[in-house]
Order: sequence, then structure tokens, then C-alpha cells
Amino acid sequence: MTTFATAHAVRTTPEGLLWEPSERWVRGRQGEVTVVDSRHPVLVWEPGAPVPLYAFPRTEVREDLLRPAKNPPTGTHTGSRVFYDLDVDGDLLENAAWTFPAADLADHIAFEWFRRVGRGLDHWYEEEEEIFIHPRDPHKRVDAIPSSRHVVVEIDGTVVADTRRPVLLFETGLPTRYYIPREDVRLDLLEPTGHHTGCPYKGTAQYWSWRGGSDVPANVVWSYPDPLPAVGPVKGLLAFYNEAVDITVDGEPQERPVTHFTRTLSERPQA
Repeated sequence: MTTFATAHAVRTTPEGLLWEPSERWVRGRQGEVTVVDSRHPVLVWEPGAPVPLYAFPRTEVREDLLRPAKNPPTGTHTGSRVFYDLDVDGDLLENAAWTFPAADLADHIAFEWFRRVGRGLDHWYEEEEEIFIHPRDPHKRVDAIPSSRHVVVEIDGTVVADTRRPVLLFETGLPTRYYIPREDVRLDLLEPTGHHTGCPYKGTAQYWSWRGGSDVPANVVWSYPDPLPAVGPVKGLLAFYNEAVDITVDGEPQERPVTHFTRTLSERPQA
């Protein structure tokens, strides 16, 4: 990871962890019980991990709810050896928390973020805003900018979208995404699916698949019906995975990028 120019310098541990203090007030709740209430959290990047997680001073964690893990996944989380099960009113979450094997973070406890894997808390908040999926990376930007570029999207040689009023979404580490008004998309060529994903920067997305079959991955089109305020201009607009369709911008064909979504799309059932 590159060095960042911030008020807090990113620090490196011998184990390869990167971390920096955060000034955000962070709380984690399990049911109606506040397990973490921290005004001094630190963001931690594990080696090879694309997104950060939080660790908290022990004094800002309900340690009385933590139990030594019965089945600790030793060796995970950068070689951590100390794991905790979380017991809240009889609801036991195994390996919900742990300590990193780094002297800099010895007095901190980290928590799993994903409730869907059975170990993370139900709700997380930064200040008064609920945060989903993972903590936001302070070194990542997401900008949604209205444009007058001419954007044409083709699938298997068929034009499925043609607009001169897209919203371009620029997100650090990802290719530009072109969000297109529904009126400029051939919705009759798309099939809505029940697939949904969440993004801590944009919100919850709904998806469509290409009706034409062939080798086009499922859920190749998405939209944010109720995006987070920071990307409000994309509300209700549709975007296509650049990795799987052909996009032309101002008459210039765009190369299909290779991202982590490339593998994800190839593993999905075909439409």
C-alpha cells in the first residue's frame, strides 16, 4: 500500500499490518446491546486485504461479553492467536473478535464486520450513520459527476443503451462506471433478478440480467434505487459491468478492464 498524506501517518508493524488512528465515533451493536462504543478507534489494513477494518481500545469494548473462543481459527487475521466468542443474552457469536499479534495493537480488540458469516455484529455506526459491509477507507474517493459524454453500450452487438446524459462514477481503484437514465436503456432486453449487493460508499444495488443468453454473465446491470447521499446523482440510473459488455464513449471504444469483478462475473451462472 502506498504512503498517504494525512493528518495521521499510516504506521506499519513487523507483521505487515498497516494502521492509523481514526477520529470517528464508532459503535457496534448486537441486538439492543452496545458492544463497542469508541471515540478512539484505529483502522487496520491486513496484508493483501483491499479494505480496512476497525480495532478498538479495550476500555471502549464490553469485555464482559467476551469469552475465550472455543474453536479459535488460529492463523487467520495475520497470525492472530487470541480469539473471543461474543455472548449477548445467550446469543453466541463464535470468533466474533480477536487481538492482533502486533505490539502496537496489543491493547486493541478487532471485530468481524459481516453478520452474514455468523460472526459479525448486527449494526455498526460512524457518528449517527449506519455503515454496512466494511468500514469506509479514508483514502478512497467516490465521485458521481453528471456529464454530457455520448455513451453507447452494446451486448453481443446489440445496442442496449445510448445516452448523452450519463453520470460518471469515479471510484478509487475501479474503472469509471457509466450510469445511464432508464429512458436511454433498452429495458425490454433485460430481466430483473432478485440479486442485491451492498456497498458502504453507495448503498444497496438491485440487478438485471441480459435476456439474450450466450456467454453474458448474470446480473450484469445494476442500479441504486436509494443511494447514499454522497452519490445521489446515480439514483435510479443503470450501470453495466465494463468487464463484460462493450462500451463506447464519444466514439472511442473502451477496453474491457480486468478487475476483481472479472473473476466474480465468470463464476456466476450465465443468464
